[in-house]
Amino acid sequence: MSPLRMSLLLAGLTLAAPAMAQAPLASEGCLGCHGPNGAGAGGVPALAGRDAAELRAMLIAFRANERPATIMGRVARGYTEAELAAIAEHFARQPR
Repeated sequence: MSPLRMSLLLAGLTLAAPAMAQAPLASEGCLGCHGPNGAGAGGVPALAGRDAAELRAMLIAFRANERPATIMGRVARGYTEAELAAIAEHFARQPR
């Protein structure tokens, strides 16, 4: 592999790593209400296995106060756009 290709590959991995790495940490706050691995708990809906785009859209709507909720609006406002996307991707990868 040429040095240029190797550099581009490593740069791509470096740029992708922060979004992938922040998902588990950012998603930890969800587990208290949504249960282990986001599987749902009591009357709180499951996040695990849901479509990432759907989860991301819901989180953005919560953050903008466009979706009714008891606490999710306040929670979602504490995350950046990248963190919300990483959280959505993380829970979409979890088994139902």
